[in-house]
Amino acid sequence: MPPLCFVLMPFGQKPTSDGRQVDFDAVYQQLIQPAILAAGLQPLRADEERVGGVIHKAMFERLILCEFAVADLTSANANVFYELGLRHAVRPHATQLLFAQGWGQLPFDVNLLRALPYTLDDSGAPDPASLASEVAALTRKLRDARHAQADSPVYQLLEGFPDIARLKTDVFREQVDYAETLKTALAKARANGQLDEIQLIAAQLGDVALADAGVVVDVLLSYRALSAWAHMVDWVGKMSPPLQASTLVREQLGLALNRAGRSEEAERVLVDLIQQRGASSETCGILGRVYKDRWQARLREGRAAEAAGALRLAIAEYLRGFEADWRDAYPGVNAVTLMEQQTPPDPRQAEVLPVVRYAVARRMASGRPDYWDYATLLELAVLAHDTAGAQVALADALAHRREHWEGETTANNLRLIAQARAQRGEAVDELDAMVNALLA
Repeated sequence: MPPLCFVLMPFGQKPTSDGRQVDFDAVYQQLIQPAILAAGLQPLRADEERVGGVIHKAMFERLILCEFAVADLTSANANVFYELGLRHAVRPHATQLLFAQGWGQLPFDVNLLRALPYTLDDSGAPDPASLASEVAALTRKLRDARHAQADSPVYQLLEGFPDIARLKTDVFREQVDYAETLKTALAKARANGQLDEIQLIAAQLGDVALADAGVVVDVLLSYRALSAWAHMVDWVGKMSPPLQASTLVREQLGLALNRAGRSEEAERVLVDLIQQRGASSETCGILGRVYKDRWQARLREGRAAEAAGALRLAIAEYLRGFEADWRDAYPGVNAVTLMEQQTPPDPRQAEVLPVVRYAVARRMASGRPDYWDYATLLELAVLAHDTAGAQVALADALAHRREHWEGETTANNLRLIAQARAQRGEAVDELDAMVNALLA
């Protein structure tokens, strides 16, 4: 009898994080099942039976005893992730991951795993145009899994697992303490604006690809805090491939490339990320900034038509980011700020502005407000011509500012509003004073 291949995936039609429906039964019947059979395996799909919300005994047996498994991560289904965690804990290899490319955002940790993308059409079923090649790709992966090394991150990263006694917990404790010491030193260097100190700490890590991922990312963000864009790009190039492939690092690479004057490269990085992982407020917000900077560059060059096109792209990306997560006001406030630049101002501004204000209010009510909350209220008050509200928000923003670049970002946005209004003959003296306060 052929070896069994257990399939972990949702049933029927289920929504992704962006609200679109995926036909998982069609994905199984047209893509996964044919590939498993072509690989010489026997497919075994989990049934939907649950007892009190707990996976029953037969499910555990299938997860543990099947030699092969395929897990579809599309829609980030909680049951699938729970089952995948169990599988990774007990089976070191022969677990293949899949996801529908561009259909919703996958969790961060999954981005580090070698998942195989597939394509859906507008109905949420496998796209006929690419189905044959994707069946063949999955078939190859399953055949290769017969001889592959460990694909479970637990077995890959913990030498000697599951024999915990061999994990040398004393060495682990030393590594944790060392990482925390470096992070403390990086925080101090950031606060003091010491780029040379950050470089010295980075040099202590040796082979960056083998260093603690948390410290490596902290170095990256420390360079960002000091606007050391070229250093950020170089640092990403030294990271391990899995860390380079993570959403956070790719977003920061896009940001750094753009700030370093490499707009087209930044655009490619971010567009590819959205196509692979789906739209998010953060990724779309950074891509919106790429187009926003391009708009300003084209204006300086006197290329008005191209500038207008870049402005529309920037507004569209910021809106897409806000729609991806209404709780994140950052892309929303940038969208309404750029709408002010159009002549006359984009009529959608009046519709979006109160939604952004509500998003900020809900965020502030649910936790401790930070600089960006007050900075957003400042911009919204300015856009609404609420002078008194703007002054209050400005004072609060300055009180919560952590790093100088934060104030610079808000000042640049207020400058844009001032320039647009000055061109329309409006007074901007108060706006200029706010900009100066943010830059002080």
